[in-house]
Amino acid sequence: MLKSKNEDKFVFTEINIVDSETTRLSLTYWQDAWRRLKKNKLSMFGIFMIFLIICFGVIGPFFTSYSYSDQINKYKNLPPFLQLYKLDDTYLYLSKDYNMFQVAEDGQLIDRLELDKKRRDVINKIYYYKLGEEDIKLDFSYNTLPTKQGYDYDFTIEYKGKTVTSAEAWDKKLNKEFPFGTDELGRDLLTRVMYGARISLLIALIATIVVLCIGVIYGSISGYTGGRADEIMMRLVDIINSVPLVLYVILLMVWFRDGGLNNIILALGSVYWVQMARLVRGQMLALKEQEYILAARVMGVSKLRIIFKHLIPNAMGPIIVSTAMMIPAAIFTEAFLGFIGLGVSAPQASWGTLANSALPGLTSYPYQLFFPALAIAITMLALNFIGDGLRDALDPRLRKG
Repeated sequence: MLKSKNEDKFVFTEINIVDSETTRLSLTYWQDAWRRLKKNKLSMFGIFMIFLIICFGVIGPFFTSYSYSDQINKYKNLPPFLQLYKLDDTYLYLSKDYNMFQVAEDGQLIDRLELDKKRRDVINKIYYYKLGEEDIKLDFSYNTLPTKQGYDYDFTIEYKGKTVTSAEAWDKKLNKEFPFGTDELGRDLLTRVMYGARISLLIALIATIVVLCIGVIYGSISGYTGGRADEIMMRLVDIINSVPLVLYVILLMVWFRDGGLNNIILALGSVYWVQMARLVRGQMLALKEQEYILAARVMGVSKLRIIFKHLIPNAMGPIIVSTAMMIPAAIFTEAFLGFIGLGVSAPQASWGTLANSALPGLTSYPYQLFFPALAIAITMLALNFIGDGLRDALDPRLRKG
């Protein structure tokens, strides 16, 4: 037998079959999905943000000094940052309502000063306040008297013979008593945003559970049964879907006449299930032709058992992704209802009703709209990150090593 020219260059070794076998662990579908979800940094960031928002709404109110309904009228319309004026060792803050407050050096509110209504000159805009036995004079007359016009300041404050102008502010400090400020009734905005998180997330969660139950069951029965039953059930879905869902919700809320929490959940859950039903029906039409479904039929398994034991578990990937996308939609719809005045009843407040309450004073007190709007934006962004990550993790076509 002829030898190859390169045969002497090869060295044959013994093959160890045990060492050559792969040691990679077998993963289930859900374990692999979680592995891929953890690799998505934006999704993990979204999960972390939602965890913080839940803690903010559930645990946060226990660490505040006020309830969502506590009204302190003397502290109304206070911003989160106070511009202080220093006279001797006294620090003063003047609100846009012409209310003057004594404030500590670190920004802690001490008290609102009493306005001397008998001595105030409304025409010339001169006001007097009492601080102990001393008077504090607030002079706005620069814009009414010819001799006062042309200055680069808006007002002057006189106390114990010393004067400071509005252009000579000492410093701006965080409002330690009300870090998010107060509303027009003196309610703590931080506490109300916390309670708003509770209501908004609760409405979204319960509405989504209702949508999940009705949509999955309805779509599964329609898709698996087929025939005339499927035609009738889908035509009902088409009728509901022919009108925008938000309009349905608004009509239902007007019909209920009471923007209570239960009515909002009922209005959202009664119409938001149609998209889930369509999705599940499509999955059922594809899955019911699989061999394992035929085997279950041959074995005499009942229709309900096939639906709940075989079909729905195998369609859970798209169902979970669709559910994750419905949660931000439900939160946004609830915020929209609150913004147009169909939200929860006062004194309760969701983020939408807080935004609605802040709208009349938007130019003077923009912070009252900023914080609930920021909470809505962060929540929507985080939930969309989670939904995108779940879509990538649960789609077997996107599976990589």
